[in-house]
Amino acid sequence: MTLRVTFLSPAPGPALREARFAGADDGEAGDGAGPIDPAGELRARAAASAVPDAGRHLSGPSQRCLRTARALGVRPVPEPVLHDWDMGRWRGRRLAEVSAGEPEGVAAWLGDPAAAPHGGESLHGLLGRVGGWLDSLAGADGASEGDGRVLVVAEPAVVRAAVVHAVALPPAAFWRLDVAPLSLVALTGRAGRWNLTLGAPLPGSGGAAARA
Repeated sequence: MTLRVTFLSPAPGPALREARFAGADDGEAGDGAGPIDPAGELRARAAASAVPDAGRHLSGPSQRCLRTARALGVRPVPEPVLHDWDMGRWRGRRLAEVSAGEPEGVAAWLGDPAAAPHGGESLHGLLGRVGGWLDSLAGADGASEGDGRVLVVAEPAVVRAAVVHAVALPPAAFWRLDVAPLSLVALTGRAGRWNLTLGAPLPGSGGAAARA
């Protein structure tokens, strides 16, 4: 069966607004900042009526994804393999801070897809993890039930990795993709043959003008 896998990125929160790497659980451990803020939750609730229909609902395991899904009126099954990019010891820190303190490490992270100067997951690791999940989706138990439509609330890095894998882009293309909060990215097809629909904002979510 042909699948339509629609990724929906979560509502914005402090980590996004502060250009900060997500913490152990989107900021809940450490500084007390929640994974999505009230403005982000309001945007998600306003867009709830526009969430596309699907026979199966999945979500990344983070509180940011799960709370966004609840605000949208979706009750997904958490998928552990779709966790956010593991930034190791950079988790919870601002990009500007890390760049100032570890410029060589940041340069390696941006320039070498096999590098993991933070001690977490390399870009190659992220692409392999997400790509392997995407390729196995049609063969997973229940994945092909109903009409083949799957809705996945997933972190932007996961969505970008899925796109890079699905359309066989070079790893460096990951850095040229931008996934806005509460936007849709759809992949239609099957393993090895996917068509891509990019970034349509949910009506009522605020669109590109409300991204910051």
